[in-house]
Amino acid sequence: MDLVFFGIQGSGKGTQAKRLAAQFHYSIFEAGGELRKIAASGSQLGETVKSFIDVGKLVPFAIIMQVVKEAILARPKDQKILFDGIPRDEDQMNAFDVIMREVGRKFSCVEIFLPEEEALQRILGRAQQEGRADDADEKTIRRRMETFHEKTRPVIEAYRAQGLLIEVDGHGSVEEIYERLTEALVLEE
Repeated sequence: MDLVFFGIQGSGKGTQAKRLAAQFHYSIFEAGGELRKIAASGSQLGETVKSFIDVGKLVPFAIIMQVVKEAILARPKDQKILFDGIPRDEDQMNAFDVIMREVGRKFSCVEIFLPEEEALQRILGRAQQEGRADDADEKTIRRRMETFHEKTRPVIEAYRAQGLLIEVDGHGSVEEIYERLTEALVLEE
């Protein structure tokens, strides 16, 4: 079964996704990475994606969803996929659900849950330790978090209402969170 990962910035979602993928042989679909990969492919879709990326414009919704579908179809049917960064809003969720039905793939959703203030402190601490300028501006971080609450939270709640959501407590060390994550997924199987 495929997994869709959610988590506010700073929740550790990306770190946990990579560990889980490595241990349980998931192929990670990370929206930004897939867009860059297809832009470099030289295909017709790739050229279209590249034309937006090259001028710094957001890739339109319909094209993103086409990239999602092609990326799924390019993987073997028995290859489990871990989706990170999609769907981000309700329009993407509706299109994603249709694509998954069309290609005959079932999925569960995981949210690494961490309260906003704790996530903010984690990001600011990481920015100081690693010298990451993009993570050092509190206003920018709060704006991203606001977008997450506005756009992605309704998606998470919709999946919760459908009984597709597994919530994992994002407090503690990377190890502690990973242990809770793997336990929750084993119980779900």
